[in-house]
Amino acid sequence: MSRGGAARALSPALVLAGLLLVAANLRAGITTVGPVLGELQQDLGLASLEASVLISLPLVAFAIVSPIAPAVASRIGLERSLGIALAALAVGLVVRSLPGLPLLWIGTALLGVAIAVLNVVLPAVVKRDFPKRIGQVTGTYSAVQAAFAALAAGVAVPVAGASALGWRLPLGMWAGLALIAIAVMLPQFRRTTHLSAQDLADAEHPDLSGLRSPWRSAIGWQVTAFMGLQSLGFYVLITWLPSIEASAGIDRASAGLHQLLLNGAGIAGSLAASALIPRLRDQRWLAAGSSALFLGSVLGVLLAPQLAAGWAVLAGIAGGSNIVIALSSFGLRTSHHAQAASLSGMAQSVGYTLAAIGPIAVGLMHDVTGSWTPPLLVLAGLVCLTVVFGFLAGRDRVLR
Repeated sequence: MSRGGAARALSPALVLAGLLLVAANLRAGITTVGPVLGELQQDLGLASLEASVLISLPLVAFAIVSPIAPAVASRIGLERSLGIALAALAVGLVVRSLPGLPLLWIGTALLGVAIAVLNVVLPAVVKRDFPKRIGQVTGTYSAVQAAFAALAAGVAVPVAGASALGWRLPLGMWAGLALIAIAVMLPQFRRTTHLSAQDLADAEHPDLSGLRSPWRSAIGWQVTAFMGLQSLGFYVLITWLPSIEASAGIDRASAGLHQLLLNGAGIAGSLAASALIPRLRDQRWLAAGSSALFLGSVLGVLLAPQLAAGWAVLAGIAGGSNIVIALSSFGLRTSHHAQAASLSGMAQSVGYTLAAIGPIAVGLMHDVTGSWTPPLLVLAGLVCLTVVFGFLAGRDRVLR
């Protein structure tokens, strides 16, 4: 089937609406857990370590499943991959909210697998259907993703308190959003476009078509390093900033407000990057500049934690911009949507591995040293590498 295939016969507005609804499902089911975690632990008798593993389980699933997702798309098609993943997400959300501790773990693992497929396939769909608007579409869906992530976290406690179901209701209710996305995308599922075996071969075997595998390309590894390092930095800061602030004498209410500022600024950063990407010849200075801004926020937290509100805003803007640049790179640095899917799987596998390991390593370093200074200095060093790899990944290079 020709590039774009039957999907091109659909209204671009309908295709975009479907993509944005998929994006709305990418984080809402994850961010709703944190605010009700205390109630969940008390109800089920989970230890702190078990609770930490529960929160990290989706990230582990992202790391494991991301390299497999392009092969799934090659067999059943991009749209059907999205449809099956959305259905699995809805099931996982409901299952984890049902009574029984094993169902909590099974449902969480299933939603992690489902979101991993959505994460990988979505940039390939953007590459195929909006090849001239990759930055704008990626920035828009990243902003939608961040907005629903913040909304899910914000309403979790009120919703839990409004029903006898308690924490189970906010954990399961976002299945409705997945079903809405399925309904809107039904026309696309009927006209699915496959990543055929030849498509995937084109992306993986240079002897067949001249297109290189990202696993054997310098630019592929540069994009992967940028994706991984920016993910690590953002997840470390969003995980430990409240604890760092508490050690500096900042009260919990203020720390919670700062988390809200960080997430809100992330939406602004996503939209800013999506507006700038098509106006620039390449993304070198945008990626390096955003990463440098994030470095400034880390050093600010280290040197002047009493100004945490300002540092949270800077980190949010930088983090929102960086994730859009990283996700856009999957399309901008590739020649074909199958190749974009392959690079997406590679970069997100490594990226979310680092995102899962980073907060744990920083927490252990703090426990060993009894101070936040050593882990913040190490994080600052890693963010310096993010500046370097952002510059390299942002160059006007394409996998051939």
